Amino acid sequence: MTGTLYGVGLGPGDPELVTVKAARLIAAGDVIAYHAARHGNSVALSIARDYMTGNQIEEPLLYPVTVETTDHPGGYRGALEEFYDGAAERLAAHLDAGRDVVVLCEGDPFFYGSYMHMHKRLAGRYPAVVVPGVTSVAGAAAELGRPLVEREETLTVLPGTLSPDVLAGKLAAADSAVVMKLGRTFAGVRDALAIAGRLEEAWYVERATTDRQRIAPLAEVDPATVPYFSVALLPSRVHEATRAELAASERAQEQVQNRGEVVVVGLGPAGREWLTPQAQAALTAAEDLVGYGPYLDRVPANPRQARHASDNQVESERAEFALDLARRGRRVAVVSSGDPGVFAMAAAVLEVAGEDRYKDVPVRVLPGLTAAQAVASRVGAPLGHDFCVLSLSDRLKPWEIIEARLAAIAAADLVLAVYNPRSKARPHQLGRAKEILLEHRAPETPVVVGRDVGGAAEHVVVTTLGELAPETVDMRCLLIVGSSTTTVTQRGDGRPAVFTPRWYPQAAGPGSGTG
Repeated sequence: MTGTLYGVGLGPGDPELVTVKAARLIAAGDVIAYHAARHGNSVALSIARDYMTGNQIEEPLLYPVTVETTDHPGGYRGALEEFYDGAAERLAAHLDAGRDVVVLCEGDPFFYGSYMHMHKRLAGRYPAVVVPGVTSVAGAAAELGRPLVEREETLTVLPGTLSPDVLAGKLAAADSAVVMKLGRTFAGVRDALAIAGRLEEAWYVERATTDRQRIAPLAEVDPATVPYFSVALLPSRVHEATRAELAASERAQEQVQNRGEVVVVGLGPAGREWLTPQAQAALTAAEDLVGYGPYLDRVPANPRQARHASDNQVESERAEFALDLARRGRRVAVVSSGDPGVFAMAAAVLEVAGEDRYKDVPVRVLPGLTAAQAVASRVGAPLGHDFCVLSLSDRLKPWEIIEARLAAIAAADLVLAVYNPRSKARPHQLGRAKEILLEHRAPETPVVVGRDVGGAAEHVVVTTLGELAPETVDMRCLLIVGSSTTTVTQRGDGRPAVFTPRWYPQAAGPGSGTG
């Protein structure tokens, strides 16, 4: 039984870039063959040495010529072909004796690799296995840190042995290109790049991935210093263009980020599931979170963000603090429960932001689901027709104004959502509001009382205006008082459904509305 011929790619030079399969086969081979110049030094052998056992047969394949000057009757090519024939027969002797022969090859065996000359002479006679390796092209691009091709670009690989004129034509037409086989051809390659108008794009990489690696703009390289193990690269133009665009975009974004802003964010009535994606994105992007303590507690802690909690009765001071942070370049999120534009922080921030000192501070308002919407959804659609929203708190407006508005709303037969219905400091006001509403509404008018909707203590009750017990209501509640058309029905599960039809008796009738 004959041995097997293995062509093993070693990569561009770094022994750590040898594949696991290549390392295993090198260790298992009976004969390790390698090409070398007449002085006997072999780059391939130096890469593979750490994977060899020390007890293997070594077959150095010494090139008879390394330059095209030769006395051989067949010239340079004839001398090499004769050498390859002789080397192949030496390896065949080992294979005939049943020995596995591993031919080492820098880079990849089938990419300008020395092994291919053994393969075409022996693969038809003996079992042959080729193990690919990282090419010098891939190694050079990786070390340069520039992709070769992107999107629909094509890569052209050229030998530096082409004449400068031919090479220039191919380089001018290429998207991206690599020129191999430098050394003595380097001056001609540089001339070709200049003729093609691409010299300024070109990079030079010498002995890629090794401790002797050198990288430089090709135009700056002295031809007298260039070894054979070097390549010229024209990297991806698309990549360079998009990288420049990204850099410009990042600079523009940095300028935007350096200019602070205030975003007033609505958290919705309860947990994260009530939060809009837009609001979540604003909270994530913020560097500072500002708000009433219990509302801030609803935002998960993030150690990269500063949190500034305050009392619920310092809205103007909170707004000023947030705007001052933004004026110093900070990205600030001011949080509100529900919707920030409904009895919340948006108005306070915009009022303070109207001062001349803050006129250049950007302010955005992001909506949130309101408590009125949340409570309404739990029973159906009591806000299905015209409705009004009113706060019973007299901290920022006189009680006389509240009474007048209650009377007007009741007389207009609007559905009413009542915020801040009853506190310890004003326990009597909800009772007085009930009296005013009963002057215009029937005692049977449906009333929805929702407490902590969306939270762990959620409780929703459907009652009537006449039976409403003010003492059972607190600041965690929201009330919806129906109009004369608001209807309560019983669903199959026994739960009430409350809705206000979209038509009104004085109108033309059902179906006459729009939208």
